[in-house]
Parts: sequence; structure tokens; C-alpha cells
Amino acid sequence: MDIETEVKAAEDHFFETLLQGDRAGLEQILDDDFLLVDVMTGSEVPKSALLDVLGSRQLVFEAIARIDARVRSYNGTAVVTGQTRMKGQYAGNSFSSHSRYTHVYVRGAKGWRLVSAQGTPIAPAA
Repeated sequence: MDIETEVKAAEDHFFETLLQGDRAGLEQILDDDFLLVDVMTGSEVPKSALLDVLGSRQLVFEAIARIDARVRSYNGTAVVTGQTRMKGQYAGNSFSSHSRYTHVYVRGAKGWRLVSAQGTPIAPAA
């Protein structure tokens, strides 16, 4: 399997775990020092906090549509850029977002692990 196919499979796994609210699956794909920059608030969310809100069902994804993705690789590191449209609930409040994202993966003994994710909102067309 080539690097792009492997990384896209890791991306598939990541998004599927979010949709399923699968804490154990998310633990497998996220590196221990994973850090998310939240698309809605810009705050930094470490792995443990993401696992807690997903595992407790405080954060629930109802739909995630991936519009496109591009994989670039550099000596054991891969950068994925793309777009998503997401719908869900956080703390009982509905949300939706259209964003561009950047995911950084590192290949290690456990395969491709997501080490960083950042989302940037896309403003609606005027």
C-alpha cells in the first residue's frame, strides 16, 4: 500500500470514530500528544479532553461530509488538507460548520497516528 492510501485509510478511521462516538477507536488513531485547534472557538483541545467529551456523549457528530482531501508526505510525516461540513450537538446545543482543515500524521511503530488537527471556518458566500 502506498503512503497516500495508508494516510487516507487513517483519515477514514478518524472520521468514522467521530461519527460513531467511538472513544476506543479514537484512542488508537490519536497520538499521545495529539492537539486539536477547535474550529468553533480556536481553543486548544488535548487528546484527553477530546476523548472525554466524545466518550461522555457531550459531543455528538450527526453528520460529517468530507468534500475533498489532499495528502502530502515528507519522510514519515503526512499533511492532509481538505474541507468538511459537520452537524452535531455539543452540550445539548446543535451546531453546524463548513471548514477547511489540516491534519498532521506521523508514522511510528503503531502506524499512522494523528498528532495535530486544526479547522478554519469557511464563511458563507455573500
